[in-house]
Amino acid sequence: MYDGNLSYKISDDDLKSNFSEAGEVVSASIIKDKFTGQSKGFGFVEMKTEEGATEAIKKFNNGMLDGKAITVNEARPKKEFGAGSRGGGRPGGGGGFSRGPRSGGGRY
Repeated sequence: MYDGNLSYKISDDDLKSNFSEAGEVVSASIIKDKFTGQSKGFGFVEMKTEEGATEAIKKFNNGMLDGKAITVNEARPKKEFGAGSRGGGRPGGGGGFSRGPRSGGGRY
């Protein structure tokens, strides 16, 4: 499950402890900035059962955790870039450097 709008003070253990009220937690992780180690204010919790996940979403979505109303919903897979009918990922396709008056023109 995706857990958003988390307080920057919340730890992995805090998240696991909170969500264990809805069922057995397999894993809980806060996403952190790779350079500073500071929480980015969101994380992911994996429940052991689908029922536990459903219960956690019902119980905690828009609920309060450390003084903040948190968002809890089903995590969606990361979207892949470049997926689409053209295969290039950008409308219009083509390379990024062939624009303007000096676009190669066959000079070799």
